[in-house]
Amino acid sequence: MKSKLTIEYDGAAFAGWARQPDKRTVQGELERALHTILGDRTEDGTPLRVTVAGRTDAGVHARGQVASYPHEALDPLRLNKLLPPDIAVLSCEPAEESFDARRDASSRTYCYRVLARRTRSVFERDRAFWWPGALDRSMLDRCAAQVLGRHDFTAFTPSETEHTWFRCEVTRSRWLADGDVLEYWIEADMFLRHMVRVLVGTMLDTCAGLESFEQFTQLLQGRPRSLAGRTAPAHALSLVSVAYVSS
Repeated sequence: MKSKLTIEYDGAAFAGWARQPDKRTVQGELERALHTILGDRTEDGTPLRVTVAGRTDAGVHARGQVASYPHEALDPLRLNKLLPPDIAVLSCEPAEESFDARRDASSRTYCYRVLARRTRSVFERDRAFWWPGALDRSMLDRCAAQVLGRHDFTAFTPSETEHTWFRCEVTRSRWLADGDVLEYWIEADMFLRHMVRVLVGTMLDTCAGLESFEQFTQLLQGRPRSLAGRTAPAHALSLVSVAYVSS
């Protein structure tokens, strides 16, 4: 049997999603709760492990992360009683035996928030990247439009990487305004490590005149990471949702 989890979490106090020795991780906390109820082994004796749709880095949040595990579905209330307050299981439901949260995902959607004003905000300090400088909204929109489609995103991921494939199909890329906060929404079939954060950082650098629009466009042709802009901080990024063909 298989089960599908939908989860939200505040990533501020985690060293990322993936289980790591002597570090607090989302996977570690979630598996600890599952093991308390179901034990740490499946029916065939293999370790009970959780597969995730998108591994998030330290500090990154999730509103609709999806994970799967090889065991019966549980009442979310039972799990939430065992989980710390910065993780919540939104749903837990039976899934097809072949379901794999990562492999079966058709797209993922992320949102990056920028506080674009001269003064900082106490309430947005853990949710938005404060940008007190000038911001050319029309330039942001032009850059976002260029990201749509299939491109080589080598420039937008660390040079030292396990990735061997750098072409991603982006089906949504746009900036939306909510008062002083600008939100960058992006949906794609796959994401490289730090990809959204480097995209946002480079767009902001382009607005600041550190890059030209032509240079930004050329980066989408597989240029080296050294030619792209800054990596925007993790605390303003959230994994919003994961889509599946059958959903």
